[in-house]
Amino acid sequence: MLSEIDTYAVQYPNIQASSIFFGGGTPSLMMPETVAAIIGRIQNYWGKGQRIEITLEANPSSIESAKFKEFAAAGVNRVSVGVQSLRDDALRFLGRLHSAAEARKSLDIARDNFNRVSFDLIYARPEHTGANALKVWEKELSEALSYAPSHVSLYQLTIEEDTAFYHQFQRGKFLLPDEDLSADLYALTLDHTKKAGLPMYEISNHARLGEESQHNLAYWQGLPYVGIGPGAHGRLPAFQGSAIAQDNIKRPEGWLKAVLKHGHGAATLRHVSAEDRFIENIMMGLRLKEGVNLTNLMSGCPIAVKSRLNISAINQLQDQGFLNMRENHKQEDVLVLSDTGLPLLNAILAKIIN
Repeated sequence: MLSEIDTYAVQYPNIQASSIFFGGGTPSLMMPETVAAIIGRIQNYWGKGQRIEITLEANPSSIESAKFKEFAAAGVNRVSVGVQSLRDDALRFLGRLHSAAEARKSLDIARDNFNRVSFDLIYARPEHTGANALKVWEKELSEALSYAPSHVSLYQLTIEEDTAFYHQFQRGKFLLPDEDLSADLYALTLDHTKKAGLPMYEISNHARLGEESQHNLAYWQGLPYVGIGPGAHGRLPAFQGSAIAQDNIKRPEGWLKAVLKHGHGAATLRHVSAEDRFIENIMMGLRLKEGVNLTNLMSGCPIAVKSRLNISAINQLQDQGFLNMRENHKQEDVLVLSDTGLPLLNAILAKIIN
């Protein structure tokens, strides 16, 4: 990994890192010494004189939580714990190996070692389908917020085709909330997180003011990032609004051989056109509470690229109350989802992108 960092540092010497994110798989199984070495190398090249948000994802097992103090000493200043639920029956349904008690203990240990603690929960689960669905979720959410996190990620359970969950769902093994109940659960979530001082800043993410995930914001705002390690992905800067999509070899053995031979483990480095980046920026930017700056996005774009945006559909959705077009302090046009439009993002994207 240090060799791969060296390679990209030569290619991109002027990058200023705002975040480092140890994520995917189970990075908390790494030795803290490995984490410290990677952080040191990145700071040496791209982080001089700049405070970097350094996040490490961790599962709430006793083995991983015991290393939190060492990770903090290695330079990690933010931890994201994969809680998913504070109910044992839900954890079993989701196929998680930890218990609710382990999740609670892990959050306590995290708070003792990090000023910035984030965790995720999944809701709109089978137990959120009955007459008491809102009360059931409200109780668990309130308990979770009592840990006073600086950031929470709250996702509604979705079923992907050709998965075990999908086939069980198709056979009627369990139920999920319908669209109306899902919308009510989402509205309840927005209300409770806001009252707890964690307003929504992205469709599924909530944070104290100033505690938003800088790393995830880079994805949603279309900023470049470098992927290091097997299976990592990146969006490397190119020219005139385009980018280079970096997809690393997934198998650790294959990735290692490639790094030793070429200095990097990329399976593919493919050009992403300005038109595709334009669409990506709309799709990702509309997830944010602040919306998409259309003035900046469309500035200098060829007509063929601009035509991918369906202006008549945007006007219609504004009239229907799902979208808002407003000016920021620089008098730039910003497109934002309304509160009623937030849960309908996918359907709205299908209408506004030609």
